[in-house]
Amino acid sequence: MIRAAKGGLLGWLADGYVGWKFRSSFRGLWVRGTLPAGTDARLVYANHTNWWDGFVLHQLCQAAGWDIYCVMEEQNLERYRFLARLGAFSIRRGEGSSSLETLRYAGQLLKKPRAAVCIFPEGELRPFGVLPMRLERGVELLARVGKAECVPIAIRYAFFEHERPDVLVEIGTPHRAGPLPRFQSELESAVRRLAETTSLEDFTRVVSGGRGVAERWDAVRGKAPSA
Repeated sequence: MIRAAKGGLLGWLADGYVGWKFRSSFRGLWVRGTLPAGTDARLVYANHTNWWDGFVLHQLCQAAGWDIYCVMEEQNLERYRFLARLGAFSIRRGEGSSSLETLRYAGQLLKKPRAAVCIFPEGELRPFGVLPMRLERGVELLARVGKAECVPIAIRYAFFEHERPDVLVEIGTPHRAGPLPRFQSELESAVRRLAETTSLEDFTRVVSGGRGVAERWDAVRGKAPSA
């Protein structure tokens, strides 16, 4: 198992790189719903449609003041070891001993103040908005082991009237540990609401990104940018 190795110069560099990469690629990170506050640890589970998803959660957790950790396939984390500096730790799917070790480690992390252990319970990349979702049982087991608040989060990448894409995040209803259908229902509800979104109304931008040509031209003209 590869454990998270946050901190140090490499951690600082990796953190800065992810922030720069995100801001240079997207117009912004927009959130609808309430990010839970306080120092309690929480289990965050999200849909998985894109290579960017882990970076999105990294930026979201920073904005929320959470100490992020994220479960990642060991073969992928082995290729990108610098992600351990951002809080990634590994699991070898299909191996019972590895899963048990990861569960125990995640349970320890969930005892830390402000920790946010993130997981993509679909286990693989799947198109956004395809329902019903198929979740693996690991999220249920992790919730029971960690005994922490569970926060469903839906992520969507969308183009509206701007040159750059926006990243939209829907915060679902926090809940305690329960059976797997509860997790599926809560995550599907968040995804469904996000799929019906046609504008940025009711969203709050928590991370600003790059501006497109039209927005830069409007700034030169002294015209206020639209949301």
